[in-house]
Amino acid sequence: MQSFVDMVQSFLDLGATVILPVAIFIIGLIFGQKPSKAFRSGLTIGVAFVGIFLVVDLLVNNLGPAAQGMVDRLGVSLNVIDVGWPATSTIAWASIVAAFIIPLGLVVNVVMLLTKTTKCMNVDIWNYWHYTFMAAMIYAVSGSIIQGLVGAVIFQIICLKVADWTAPMVQDFYDMPGVSVATGSTISYAPGIWLVQLLQKIPGIRKLNADPDSIQKRFGIFGESIFIGLALGSIIGILAGFGVGEVIEIGMAMAAVMVLMPRMVKILMEGLMPVSESAREWLNKRFGQSEITIGLDAAVLLGHPSVISTALILVPITVVLAVILPGNALLPFGDLATIPFVVAFIVGAARGNIVHSVIVGTILIAVSLYIATDVAPLFTDMAQNANFEMPEGSAQISSIDQGGNIVNYLIFKIFDLFN
Repeated sequence: MQSFVDMVQSFLDLGATVILPVAIFIIGLIFGQKPSKAFRSGLTIGVAFVGIFLVVDLLVNNLGPAAQGMVDRLGVSLNVIDVGWPATSTIAWASIVAAFIIPLGLVVNVVMLLTKTTKCMNVDIWNYWHYTFMAAMIYAVSGSIIQGLVGAVIFQIICLKVADWTAPMVQDFYDMPGVSVATGSTISYAPGIWLVQLLQKIPGIRKLNADPDSIQKRFGIFGESIFIGLALGSIIGILAGFGVGEVIEIGMAMAAVMVLMPRMVKILMEGLMPVSESAREWLNKRFGQSEITIGLDAAVLLGHPSVISTALILVPITVVLAVILPGNALLPFGDLATIPFVVAFIVGAARGNIVHSVIVGTILIAVSLYIATDVAPLFTDMAQNANFEMPEGSAQISSIDQGGNIVNYLIFKIFDLFN
């Protein structure tokens, strides 16, 4: 069993930039593409994801020190450290249930496609780690592998159904035909879609609007996304107490994120469209299923300037929330750079309205902080059982991404009641 787990872990260690191109190549062949055309699609998507993750790294490497600077200036003393999604995924894959998740997840997706209970063909195998963490949490409190796997399947089914629900918005607002997103961290904030709809009915608040188009009309050239990135990055640098040079540096980095991310997403769509068309034609001919969507990593949604703008505004808000919310013990750090991923559906529902997106994002991040605090003891035990090296000086650890995942938490609590 351990050797199989190690083999699965070695495969996953290759990362999305290898796993997704391989998956796309195989899918292309299955749906009748010529090997050369399928290979080109996979290679193009791989190149695009290399670019996307380089831009994400640029975001992470600049927001991390800035967040630490803001925390230091506020003199925050909280005893649960947010270790971020990389550490969380490592803890998940170290669980005994991890070896079963990928084959089980693939079977569940295929069965749902054949029974027409989903339209999402989720090739984002890398992000199966969210299902693994769900299973690992349930296994930790129940000692039952079966219960853990059932919990993971329930979480996966919810993710696929949310992907179906949000696919029209993804394809329309984000201009990504044939694409859906079933990433576990992103679907956690899908309830924010209803909150956005509520805000849009409240007199006064519904008229508050700031999106890239309206900002550019008002401020001309200085309202372009490149200048918005520069301004928001510089403000974060100032709040972090950086010197002039560092403020300019983080401002330039965020301007680069705003410009480069849409370019990378455009390359990705170039590779995806031929596969998506082949899949729809093949499935429609055999099963009458013409509305199939390809489930991709939520990183593909980061190309819209409203997503990055909303996330950058929410970074200092999240730090302040952690300080002022009574009962919160989580010190946000590692997952601050994942905020663009979790707010993507909210921004899409708000049609790019940054004001509404920030309001709803603030509410849900507050909820996530409380959830992450509540699961911190279990999260810490799981980390210790996985021989995870605890951050120096930390009493407990958790994360906003999966530790504070709203859907994951609700499923976990149901199982916890019976154990």
